[in-house]
Amino acid sequence: MGGSHSCRVVDEFREIVAKEDAVCFIKYVDDKPIAFAQGQLRYDYVEGTESSLVGYLEGIFVAEEYRKSGYAAELLGECEKWAKEKGCTEFASDCEFVNEESLKFHLALGFEEANRIICFRKDL
Repeated sequence: MGGSHSCRVVDEFREIVAKEDAVCFIKYVDDKPIAFAQGQLRYDYVEGTESSLVGYLEGIFVAEEYRKSGYAAELLGECEKWAKEKGCTEFASDCEFVNEESLKFHLALGFEEANRIICFRKDL
């Protein structure tokens, strides 16, 4: 089962890299991938922004033993630089309402909280 999951993840990264409006940066230490950040361009309304083309941090991860080393900030910087080169003047992100660690990360790296929402769904 682990092998097929790995293949799906690799396929997802290949799809991201092939898109003009998405990017993925991977950080290596001693030839070992230890972190990644995925950015994308959003054309629809992004909560708290004024632009219609916004760079968006879709995901970021640093292996636990490498956290607090500046790698997340480095990868975020690459995503922001990429978005700026694509014509964006704003960059956004989100996190789960209860994810305090992610909230602290975003605030520490210069994001400002734009809004808090609770989303709803139901089966039809």
